[in-house]
Amino acid sequence: MESNIGLFNESFPPVMDGVAICVQNYAYWMQKKVGGVSVITPNVPGADYKRYDYEVLDYFSLPVPFRQPYVTGIAEIDPAFITKIAKRRFKIVHAHSPFTAGMAAVKVAKRLNIPLVATFHSKYRDDFSQTIPSKVVIDQIIKRIVGFYERADEVWVPQKSVAEVIREYGYKGNVEVVENGSDLVADYPESYFVEARKALGIAADEFVCLFVGQHIWQKNVKLTIEALERVKDTRFRMFFVGTGYAAEAMKEMVAEKGLDGQVSFAGTVTDREVIKQYYAAADLFLFPSLYDTDGLVVKEAAALQTPSVMVETATAASIITDNENGFLIPNDLDAYANRLRELINDPDRVRRVGVQASRSIVRSWEDVVGEVLDRYNQLICRTKTIHIPNKTELK
Repeated sequence: MESNIGLFNESFPPVMDGVAICVQNYAYWMQKKVGGVSVITPNVPGADYKRYDYEVLDYFSLPVPFRQPYVTGIAEIDPAFITKIAKRRFKIVHAHSPFTAGMAAVKVAKRLNIPLVATFHSKYRDDFSQTIPSKVVIDQIIKRIVGFYERADEVWVPQKSVAEVIREYGYKGNVEVVENGSDLVADYPESYFVEARKALGIAADEFVCLFVGQHIWQKNVKLTIEALERVKDTRFRMFFVGTGYAAEAMKEMVAEKGLDGQVSFAGTVTDREVIKQYYAAADLFLFPSLYDTDGLVVKEAAALQTPSVMVETATAASIITDNENGFLIPNDLDAYANRLRELINDPDRVRRVGVQASRSIVRSWEDVVGEVLDRYNQLICRTKTIHIPNKTELK
């Protein structure tokens, strides 16, 4: 099998997070446009990797402690994987993780003397602070992460504000902004939104709030539950979609606050059609996370005309203009609860802002990947390696 492009990442469906969805859409559209795509990722037991039109090279894995359902592994100790990867003659590799998958990309790039692109997606310090009590140890891990990005030919971030994060970590090299997209971009008839609410059993007069993502405290989900308690006298419903180490504690917190009748936990949803129904049925997307760098789910919600509530100082909130394409709040319980009550009581305003969000902050993955391929080709030409045919040349 000819392999032009290698996409390396720690997470990939059925593990669902923003980076996994990014890699999945990169692979799908690159395969359609130029072909020869391989995804390299640790194996998730029970995953069906043969269902994709592109190749998935998986390697031996172990669960990540305290971060279910994530897995990790060392590609170099999997003999079957080593045999497969040795036969691939990639022309460029792109790492979406600085960990074991990323280090495998570094070794492949060095062996084949080809360019390496690395995207900085996450606030890794926040991840480690959750489980490692020693700042000295965390500083050493961050230093190693920065060292990984210093080995790349190009470092990308999904939006300009994320560059500030990698600079804070100590990276001093050049950074390119390459946006994420959405696979939910389309012209939806009004009937679609009505049917989505019916499918989820939502009454016409209920105001629906939604969160999609990892159920982890770093996402500021505690603040959301506390704010919902303040407005439980209103006619709202809240759906949490996803999973994570804090899921059970979140359910207990909801029960303690007497929100069982209004708040539902849908668990992991891998079917994109079902995810689309949740976005379409929602009036408001609640995403006060200070952890996320881009918040791909904010763009997905916007694609279905659902505006987000975000913390004004959050890195991911830089795409939002308050009251125009979303709503911004201080990282404060009183302000959050007051804003929620205000918006629940003004659904027409929420709808207007949602329509503007769909027009201003959403870009299709097909369009994004077209830009990515152009950038790959430019990098290959600059480094005097083999040229990947563009879609015109392939025809």
